[in-house]
Amino acid sequence: MSLLIRGGTLIDAARSLRADVLCVDGKIAALGADLDVPAGTESVDAGDLLVMPGGIDPHTHMQLPFMGTVASDDFYSGTAAGLAGGTTSIIDFVIPNPQQPLLAAFNEWRGWAEKAASDYAFHVAVTWWDESVHRDMGTLAHEHGVASFKHFMAYKNAIMADDEILVNSFRRALELGALPTVHAENGELVFQLQKELIAKGITGPEGHPLSRPPAVEAEAVNRAIRLAEVIGVPLYIVHNSARQSVEAIARARGEGQRVFGEVLAGHLLIDDSVYQDPDFTRAAAHVMSPPFRPKEHQDALWKGLQAGHLHTTATDHCCFCAPQKAAGRNDFTKIPNGCGGIEDRMSVLWHYGVNSGRLTPSEFVAVTSTNAARIFNLYPRKGALEVGADADLVLWDANATRTISAKTHHQNVDFNVFEGRVVKGLARRTISAGKLTWNDGDLRAERGAGRYLSRPLNGPYFEANSKRHALA
Repeated sequence: MSLLIRGGTLIDAARSLRADVLCVDGKIAALGADLDVPAGTESVDAGDLLVMPGGIDPHTHMQLPFMGTVASDDFYSGTAAGLAGGTTSIIDFVIPNPQQPLLAAFNEWRGWAEKAASDYAFHVAVTWWDESVHRDMGTLAHEHGVASFKHFMAYKNAIMADDEILVNSFRRALELGALPTVHAENGELVFQLQKELIAKGITGPEGHPLSRPPAVEAEAVNRAIRLAEVIGVPLYIVHNSARQSVEAIARARGEGQRVFGEVLAGHLLIDDSVYQDPDFTRAAAHVMSPPFRPKEHQDALWKGLQAGHLHTTATDHCCFCAPQKAAGRNDFTKIPNGCGGIEDRMSVLWHYGVNSGRLTPSEFVAVTSTNAARIFNLYPRKGALEVGADADLVLWDANATRTISAKTHHQNVDFNVFEGRVVKGLARRTISAGKLTWNDGDLRAERGAGRYLSRPLNGPYFEANSKRHALA
């Protein structure tokens, strides 16, 4: 099967040029003008559109069992919605229950993901520790291409990793050449603050941000960074939401430490006033961790993204509908944590990033695709406009507008945190593995078309970090 994209302006993380793109058997076969095209090739006229690598969302939770329920978007509906917004790959999370073997959890998630409409990889969470976890990490890395492991520093009495687990797992990741990632919130502080607030009668969604103030995140970010420094392993910190987190990452990088930061589209745009909404359903729909912050933090996050202290943009896509959120109507600690966003990430980042002058188009490609591919060892298969790369592309209309709404989105959730925002810049067409999967409003996602992405170990960032420590 072959597809020719004619006449667009190609934009990747480093350049912009006018060229055609020939896709053959799911790969980019040629770039340039007057290409030699096989007979029977389907043609798409890019016209005035921009042709960019498909988006990579490095932080999603499809079909996640969590807090007594299951996320409403499964691997098909969630990845299909991503295709409608220009995202062609995700990295989801395998999260074992305490004492559950990592391999058993991984096999369970692989089964759920067989219905995915776009390509996917997995981070695997380390939620407990013994010799079997040490062994399973090796099997996952060497036999299944898992090149990153997740650690929740929050959620006490559930999946929280204490310092002993962090040290053991970070050391094992170093041995394997895998990248440790952390959800950085001090779980003990959150637990204690939650109890205090409930005792004071603060039971509504407004209690959620009060139980997770910026300092709770900042402490965990600093602790994870210093543990990684002592062990000598690179570190990736997910969903940074606070100014103090950006400052800690910038400080560590200034000292030569290999630390990477992720920011969510929602944290860049939404502030904590949403938790004061008198309507429980609307307020609860915004409950996620870390919570949305006061506006001053949004400015710091944008500056961190512009300065290169934050490297990737994600969604933490984890949808729960109103009846699910209602489990915490009388106790905010029981509201399932999570919001959507996979369909809208690219558009809101273009509108508020590129259109505002905060990001160039090439920087947009870097933070929505290429940087994630590089950090998580998918580059140049993903995140690149190069011969031999996967034919995952988005044809972007920088001048088109749309109004974001739960009434029209493809995400399987009854609320949209970006509801009512008018954004300029959207995916006209999305191509996944050389196939047209979104065509100007026509979603052609195919159940089960997504492929599991096995990733190599010892990526370039890891090797650079290891060499620096060896020379020290």
